[in-house]
Amino acid sequence: MGYVEELRKLVGKRPVILTGAVVVVMDDKERILLQQRPYPEGIWGLPGGLMELGESTEDTARRELLEETGLSAGKLKLASVYSGPEHFVKAENGDEFYVVTIAYYTREYEGILQTDSSETIDLKFFHPDELPENMVKSHRKVVEDVNSGNIVSS
Repeated sequence: MGYVEELRKLVGKRPVILTGAVVVVMDDKERILLQQRPYPEGIWGLPGGLMELGESTEDTARRELLEETGLSAGKLKLASVYSGPEHFVKAENGDEFYVVTIAYYTREYEGILQTDSSETIDLKFFHPDELPENMVKSHRKVVEDVNSGNIVSS
């Protein structure tokens, strides 16, 4: 059982703060890797997920990228940190949480794209001007910030 599941046993559905990380993976054609997720149904987003106890946010980003795509990241650069009331989520099961998301980006990766059917329907590189309509809103903002250079480090 993971940290979030253990925490939920203690606090129920009450709002909590959860920290996660996402990775903007860019290929040599300036396209961005997106993951189509089964939940919510068919929505596209960046590879990423929630932090486990003892992990750094960079460890979280690397682990989630590998689990969800089969790719290993080289050097990760900090894009930005996203938090606040606009990052409140109420899950389908009633769980409530505020997400603090640390976004990284990289052009350095290796491996072969592989989908894990429990977390991923499809993986595809998209040009930033051709992002799918059904995309996680906060992930679209991350992509826009990285694409426009509105980031912490370069």
